[in-house]
Amino acid sequence: MDILKVENLSKTYGSGENAVHALSDVSFSVPKGQFLAIVGASGSGKSTLLHILGGVDKPTSGKIYIDSQDVYRQNENQLAIFRRRKVGLIYQFYNLIPVLDAVENITLPLLMDSRTPDEGYLKELISTLGLEGREHHLPNELSGGQQQRVSIGRALINSPDIVLADEPTGNLDSKNSREIIELLKNANKKYGQTLIVITHDESIALQADRIITISDGTIASDNLLRK
Repeated sequence: MDILKVENLSKTYGSGENAVHALSDVSFSVPKGQFLAIVGASGSGKSTLLHILGGVDKPTSGKIYIDSQDVYRQNENQLAIFRRRKVGLIYQFYNLIPVLDAVENITLPLLMDSRTPDEGYLKELISTLGLEGREHHLPNELSGGQQQRVSIGRALINSPDIVLADEPTGNLDSKNSREIIELLKNANKKYGQTLIVITHDESIALQADRIITISDGTIASDNLLRK
């Protein structure tokens, strides 16, 4: 079963002679539970693609279906709710709220949705992330690796269908990078969530089930490594 379907997706910034075609007629689908790596040179369009998949940026044309729902047929309020509940986003620079502690940052999507965290799942998540003893530390009291673990927790707390990670290890040393990728892979297997990672790191891409290479806004190759 495909959890994500992308049809003829294009994104253009500007117009006329100044137009930049970031994506051009991109189509692919992703089965539920797959770990997909999207690779490509800087400026190839891969981050634009990820932001559109996550509802952060809108396409110029084309359609995106997540769990059979046409994402961009929703109004802004519906889109914001859909994004919180269906998609978990992880960024390179963490994007944590500096005045909130680790648990508050993790549970923020639930609180914005006026929902109460499941204490059992929250405790399990904190344990899985290796954040015991750091629950009430502010971001500036945490290492870079710990901050990224918090951002992963925030992405997973809503049990989203899809987790999107944009260069999640780009700001970390090699040890923390390995640990973060292992956490994402474990969450992918444990919770059955589809994982899509943008990366420049070939060693990370080769751990995925599938690699899509983006070049000049189009799909240059699409390789299935393992089922």
